[in-house]
Amino acid sequence: MINLRERPFYLDEKGQEWVKNTLESLTLEQKAGQLFCVMGGDYAPEELVRLVKESKIGGILFRPAPSEVIKEDYRRLDEAAPVPLLKAANLEEGGSGAISDGTLFGWPMTVAAANDENMVRKFAAVCAAEGQSVGINWTFSPVCDIDMNFQNPITNVRTYGSSQERVQRDTELYVKTIQEFGMAACAKHFPGDGVDFRDHHLHPSYNSLTAREWYDSYGKIYQNLIENDLLSVMVGHIVQPQVEMEINPRLSFEQCLPASMSRELLTGVLRQRFEFNGVITTDATIMGGYCMGMERRRAIPASIMAGCDMIVFNTNLYEDYQYILDGLKDGILTEERLNEAVIRILALKAKVCFADAGVRQEAAQTGMRTDAELRQDILMKAKDWQRECADRAVTLVKNNAPQIFPVTPEKYPHIRLITLGKDEILEGSVTQSAVEALRNRGFQVEHYEPFKDDLHGSEELPKDRLTLYLANYEQASNQTEVRIHWCPKHALDIPRFVNEEDYIFVSLANPYHLQDIPRVKTYINAYTATKAGIEAVIEKIMGRSEFVGISPVDAFCGLPDTRL
Repeated sequence: MINLRERPFYLDEKGQEWVKNTLESLTLEQKAGQLFCVMGGDYAPEELVRLVKESKIGGILFRPAPSEVIKEDYRRLDEAAPVPLLKAANLEEGGSGAISDGTLFGWPMTVAAANDENMVRKFAAVCAAEGQSVGINWTFSPVCDIDMNFQNPITNVRTYGSSQERVQRDTELYVKTIQEFGMAACAKHFPGDGVDFRDHHLHPSYNSLTAREWYDSYGKIYQNLIENDLLSVMVGHIVQPQVEMEINPRLSFEQCLPASMSRELLTGVLRQRFEFNGVITTDATIMGGYCMGMERRRAIPASIMAGCDMIVFNTNLYEDYQYILDGLKDGILTEERLNEAVIRILALKAKVCFADAGVRQEAAQTGMRTDAELRQDILMKAKDWQRECADRAVTLVKNNAPQIFPVTPEKYPHIRLITLGKDEILEGSVTQSAVEALRNRGFQVEHYEPFKDDLHGSEELPKDRLTLYLANYEQASNQTEVRIHWCPKHALDIPRFVNEEDYIFVSLANPYHLQDIPRVKTYINAYTATKAGIEAVIEKIMGRSEFVGISPVDAFCGLPDTRL
């Protein structure tokens, strides 16, 4: 029996009655539809309206688009929906995870490097306010992974770092703040990414900690969030064999499944050991880690039977929907388990879909600001908070050339700017932003193009020139590594003459580049590629602002030569 009066839903009699009546009004087919959260852009607008009208889906996520476009998309769907929709977004890095004109506040590691609990609250408030401004009521965040393996291509700056204590503290603050705004947080990626050096978007990956190590790290993070009323958990396509085999000693290593279809992890750990009563959802089931775990016609109903309540994204919605119905017919999935899943989904909707119906009761009674007024205040402050966070996060990781600071036009009138990786950022261009900022501060700037250069010796190097590197290699799904890729022409853009020339290397998006440039004497991490981050770095190297950022990870990658 699911108790909706207690953690994490705390529904009053009216809310419980709504869940009960709505469940009873749904046909078996409509209950099956509630299990699916789809990617809105995969369907024509009229098809999406039809799916919503027929209760064939329970939730939807649109990729970031202009605010007015997202608002209109949801308005049309709300008019058609007999049951309110869960409207999801990946608010991991700011409102830009929901709307293209939102604020890229900073990746979680940027917030962690600022080393200020109040900054976490500001970050979460911006995520909530900008998301809710277009109707988002469910965020697939926070990322609760621990960045244990510096070679992992997907965790990286998406995490709050490699310390369990820091991740636990910052994710708790994020969840509390988000949910105070009436939005549901969905912590991910249970049982925890960041141990394997591979990406579960491409195939099942492994959390290879011992059971005790897992309970003392990732387990503590999730248990803490559950005790702080976390409303939902997203489960990755990540195998945790030691925990699975401890829960079920009959399992062999080969029989252990990705968490998204593992009864041992979903029911045995989350439901029974951690007493989690909220919604459990899969990560995207289009990912290789899901598709390769089990034959799909069995996997979709088996995930629900194992303990998931919702299926996120589909290779083919109509196929997957039929697999649920076939699973009910074949006994892979029971109607009792289906009803449990739908009750929790409806309870989540009761919690968040009616949270913004005008002025909250306490505001009306006490004369406090309305939710809309509070959100508007946060929206007005978002850019200032973003700049504040960028300034506080920039970290001087290594400086074995103390004479290099401060960088001034008198000391280095010529700046040779070398940009690596992706030049495009949300506000325009890394190169253009840096050139403009440097020239406005009195420097002459040359943007280096290695294909137009040739090999040369060290004697002709200008003595009044500084070479400034800005590298923007971002973590991303579906890639196997995040490393520097040098020019194929003699690697002319490497910091070759580290003993003859002054270099400052700045990583805008990946804290681990020292593995590829171990002999560079001055290295800085900024964690998020934004114009604010670039300007904060320039202010600091000029001595106009202090470096106060604290590295949330071992930026030296555990290698002996990176400290030289």
